[in-house]
Amino acid sequence: MRVKLAQASAWQKVLYKKQKYPDNYVDQSFLDELRKNHGVQTYSYKTLVNASTVITQQLSSVAIFIAMHLYMKDHSVSAQTLWLIMSTLSVIGYIANFILNNSAGQRLSFTLFVKHLKTSLLFQGCSAALSPVLVSLTETISTDTIYTMTTSMLLANLLLFNYDTSHDAVPGAMSFSAAIFSSVCLASRLHTPWHAFTTVTSAFELFALWPSLRKNIKEKYPMIHQCVTVVIVLLCMACLGSKTLVGAVIYCALVLLITFACTALFHFLQSLKNNISGPWDEAVIHSSSVLMAEHSTS
Repeated sequence: MRVKLAQASAWQKVLYKKQKYPDNYVDQSFLDELRKNHGVQTYSYKTLVNASTVITQQLSSVAIFIAMHLYMKDHSVSAQTLWLIMSTLSVIGYIANFILNNSAGQRLSFTLFVKHLKTSLLFQGCSAALSPVLVSLTETISTDTIYTMTTSMLLANLLLFNYDTSHDAVPGAMSFSAAIFSSVCLASRLHTPWHAFTTVTSAFELFALWPSLRKNIKEKYPMIHQCVTVVIVLLCMACLGSKTLVGAVIYCALVLLITFACTALFHFLQSLKNNISGPWDEAVIHSSSVLMAEHSTS
């Protein structure tokens, strides 16, 4: 009888039962459910380096855009030639994207192709019509202010870019808007409407079309994605090095910092993670439980 009374008076971790213990009382079994780093996913250094290539490619897009402006500013390459090169690469990228979508079972219909063609022609036509206005848009603003605004917008493009390649909204509205704003600023410091037209259209191709193609390549052919990253980095170093050695060195340092140093630091910090979980955590309703409850009620 005494054993039954002792068992009945033992503390229980329930709220619906009135007990003789204070509300904040716990016994020695309370910490039996303590878990450290439960559900925390750790990544290998190779995985982190591969994931950082998304940031490296976006940084390379900004570097290519700056190099194109430098080439047009000192007349090293004509605006018509750059426009032809970018347009040819866009057509090749569209065909590659078409092949990638077909391999994934997403057929491109003729109606969708006509829609894309109309959108492209409409954008090219609007850009050509507004180019004379863009050249003289910021004549009353100092060049230092324009370059400061351009730098700020390109940094915003890098910070606000949607690096989650599993998400459909690539590259992201805020990031793309910042890139277009920077292209308008740079276009106003060039010589002819052709230069402004090439700057705006190239920004659209680099910051809107190219990220979508990168996303498909990364999802379907990861090895090709890594090779493309190496080629783009070498191309950027060559383009920047031919115009500004300081810019090439800064770009190379940023690539090494992002790809190797930051990933190594993140890999090291994983070992220091000490996340504890236990009975004091808030309850989490799983979606499967919700679906079963809805199914049972229906």
